[in-house]
Amino acid sequence: MNFTEIAESRQSCRSYDPSREVEQEKLDRILESARLSPSACNGQPYHITVCKGEYAGRVAKAVQGMGMNKFASDAPVLLVLSEKPYVPSAALGAKVKGNDYRSIDIGILAAYITAEATALGLGSCILGWLDDAEIREICGLDGAVRLVITVGYAKDDKLRSKKRKDTDELVKVLE
Repeated sequence: MNFTEIAESRQSCRSYDPSREVEQEKLDRILESARLSPSACNGQPYHITVCKGEYAGRVAKAVQGMGMNKFASDAPVLLVLSEKPYVPSAALGAKVKGNDYRSIDIGILAAYITAEATALGLGSCILGWLDDAEIREICGLDGAVRLVITVGYAKDDKLRSKKRKDTDELVKVLE
């Protein structure tokens, strides 16, 4: 699958097959792609906590406040993305330029994780609705939890049509 094919077929999975575990070799490939994702000053100011079994169930409950993300309970793997400190050069750049490089880096990390999952035939969904304090306690984390990504096999992998803006609304070319 080339990158455009991945982009065309990647979608948020909200219906997992709870009877199918994610093979360790596929999880290892996802984590290797995550490790290779770019970040400001190559600082990688984040941590990935892989939650399976009982921990996946507990984290799933922590993303379901107010009735949200009920499907997370069926995902066999939940990846918790939390913050770590900047490396000194990125910290200086963030302060001088007033840019939140850590959030940008975590977004890029999430894109790499979900793209690799798609390439491997797995579904994924990026969750921002979460109970930070509860997940920190479950996972023993110091840094703020920014995202949780569910990973597993979709019950139905039928591709939905994508609702996206037209290119001319998103792109301006200056020559």
